[in-house]
Amino acid sequence: MATAENLLVVNDVHAGYIKDLNILQGINFRIAPGELVVVIGPNGAGKSTLAKTIFGLLTPNQGSITFKGKSITDLRPNQIVQRGMCYVPQIQNVFANLSIEENLEMGAFVRSGSLENLKEQIYTMFPVLKQRRKQRAGTLSGGERQMLAMGRALMLDPDLLVLDEPSAALSPILVASVFEQIKAVNQLGKAIMLVEQNAKKALEFADRGYVLESGCDRFEGTGQDLLTNPKVGELYLGAAYKET
Repeated sequence: MATAENLLVVNDVHAGYIKDLNILQGINFRIAPGELVVVIGPNGAGKSTLAKTIFGLLTPNQGSITFKGKSITDLRPNQIVQRGMCYVPQIQNVFANLSIEENLEMGAFVRSGSLENLKEQIYTMFPVLKQRRKQRAGTLSGGERQMLAMGRALMLDPDLLVLDEPSAALSPILVASVFEQIKAVNQLGKAIMLVEQNAKKALEFADRGYVLESGCDRFEGTGQDLLTNPKVGELYLGAAYKET
C-alpha cells in the first residue's frame, strides 16, 4: 500500500515487450527510503521486466509508478535518472573500451562541477578500482565489473539503486564479495532494489523481499519471513539451498 513514507510505489502495473502481451500482470511493489528489497522468482517470472519498467525502459500498459511522491509512469530513463534513480543492468553495464576512471566520469554525466570528491568516495568504497583506475574496464573480472557498474551509478548520488542480477555468472567467492559491497552501499543510506537469482543469500540480508510468479507478486515479507516460509522454500529456494 502506498504511504507518505514510500520512496517508490508500483501500483497494479501491467507491462511487456509486445503490445497487448503483458509479462507483468498487475504487480504491486514498494520501497521505503534506505530499504534493501530483493525480488526473486523462477526464470520468466518477470523480475528483470519489473526493473526495466520501473526505470522507464518499458512503459506500463496499465497501472502507475510513483517515485518520491511524483509519477514517473511515462518518463524516459534520462528523466528518471535526474530524479534520483539509477539502474545497473545484468550485462553490458560498463564501457569496456574506457578506463575505470573514465567510466566513473561517464556515470556523472548530468552533474556539473568537480567530480574528484565523488570519485574518491567510490575509490574508498571499492579500493581495487582506485588501484586500477587507468586500466580498461574490458580487462576486469566479472566481480570487478560489477563493482565498477555500481560505482558508476553511485556517481550520481541516487536515492534508489536498481540492480538487475549482479551475481549472475560469478563464482561463489565473487558472489560473496559483490553482496558485501551491496550491503555497504545500502548502509550509506541508499535504497536498493535487488533482482537476484541467488535467492537464499539475497534474502538473508534483505529488509524485505518479493517473490514473483508468472508476472504476479505471489509472496511479500521480510527476508527472514520468506526464508522460513515453507511454501517459498519448496517452490523457489530448493535450488538455491542445493547450490550452497
